[in-house]
Amino acid sequence: MKRFKRAGLLAVLIGALAACGNAPAPTPRGAENVAVNRYLWAASLDVLGFLPVETADPFTGVIATGYGTPPGSNTAYRANIQVTDPALDARSLRVALQTRGGPVATETQDAVTDAILLRARQLRVADGAL
Repeated sequence: MKRFKRAGLLAVLIGALAACGNAPAPTPRGAENVAVNRYLWAASLDVLGFLPVETADPFTGVIATGYGTPPGSNTAYRANIQVTDPALDARSLRVALQTRGGPVATETQDAVTDAILLRARQLRVADGAL
C-alpha cells in the first residue's frame, strides 16, 4: 500500500512539474489593449522626428506634436497623428498637419502620409515580417 501511495505522489509531482513548462508567457499589463499597428506608430515618430512630441498614447493610437521646423524649411508645422487599427494599411492612419497660419495644403498632408506608409513598410521588411 505504501508503494502505491509513493507512486501516486510521484505521478502527481511529475504532472505538476510538466504543467509548469507549458504555461503561456505572462502578458504585460495593458498590452492586450494595444490595438495599433506598431510599424505605423514607429514610422510616424520616425518621419516626424523633427517635431517635439507633446503626447503619445499607444493605447489610443494618438500622437500630438508641438511646432517644429523641418530641415531646409522656414515653415513651422505641428501634427496630430492617429493610428486607428492594427492593420498596416492607409485606412489605419490619420494625419492632420497645421502651420501657424492654419491647415496645410492637401498635397503636403498626402506627402507626409505617404512618407509614413513607406517608412512603415520599410520597417516591416527590415523586421522580417514579410
